[in-house]
Amino acid sequence: MKHLAQTIKALSDPIRLRIVLLLQFEGELCVCDLMAVLKLPQSTVSRHLAYLKRSCWVDTRRQGVWMYYQISRESCTICRELLQLLMRNAGDLPEAVSDRKTLAAFLKSKPATCS
Repeated sequence: MKHLAQTIKALSDPIRLRIVLLLQFEGELCVCDLMAVLKLPQSTVSRHLAYLKRSCWVDTRRQGVWMYYQISRESCTICRELLQLLMRNAGDLPEAVSDRKTLAAFLKSKPATCS
């Protein structure tokens, strides 16, 4: 029961929900990608990502000084089902669409120092 509550609670924050939706649509993203979309400082984005990692929503990969995040490959059944539900019902929300457009624009002009 505790795992289920923590899993659902992780998505109760709008920032974390936006991060999960972005990762779900884009696959793997760097902290700097998320900072650009969310318009938040690195410390805030990293704090939310750490929460998602503790809640088993995301996996990490380090490349040089950058950390890359993706939806956990070993998600529990409830996480996989929630992700499918989110894809069907939240992917077309105005904020989610806007986030994806902002990310696409950022990735086109992404600075070489952030890759």
